[in-house]
Amino acid sequence: MFFKQLGSFVLFILVITTVGLIFYQYIQQIEEPDLKDVPLPVHLHPIVAEKKEELIAKAADKGINVVITQDFRSIEEQDTLYEKGRSKEGSIVTHAKGGESYHNFGLAIDFALLSVDGQVIWDMQYDGNGNDKADWMEVVEIAKGLGFEWGGDWKHFKDNPHLQMDFGLSIWELQRGKRPPEEE
Repeated sequence: MFFKQLGSFVLFILVITTVGLIFYQYIQQIEEPDLKDVPLPVHLHPIVAEKKEELIAKAADKGINVVITQDFRSIEEQDTLYEKGRSKEGSIVTHAKGGESYHNFGLAIDFALLSVDGQVIWDMQYDGNGNDKADWMEVVEIAKGLGFEWGGDWKHFKDNPHLQMDFGLSIWELQRGKRPPEEE
């Protein structure tokens, strides 16, 4: 009887220890990484940079002038943007803190349209090339054809100027040092 109880107690301890170790590993994985320990990109990813140039050229072929308003963004720049509408004056423009945006990993660009007289246009209905199609959506169509994901398709907090290529990597993976290949 004593050995049966001892065996049950040992089994109980093993189960509790195993569950505790699994929980500990889970907690370690969800903790915020220290981005100072992970080498971060300092420029736009080469494939994204190439596709950005293709986007501009293909849009120009349709008579649409595209201006890239933002591409790679540092952690500090991201934190400054995040403060808008919160601790700083202005409207909220992002829900991503520094290290939580694909811009911080060189995998995103923001665009706008450029009028003939050099004015930046954010009007998604603007038809500068006169083909009865919104230039903005023509650019989005080109971008998607090049492999970009459009922030206007997001269910929450639509980001209409935003285009990104995640290469199948989540922010969680990027924060922990995983990077996409430099070539296609």
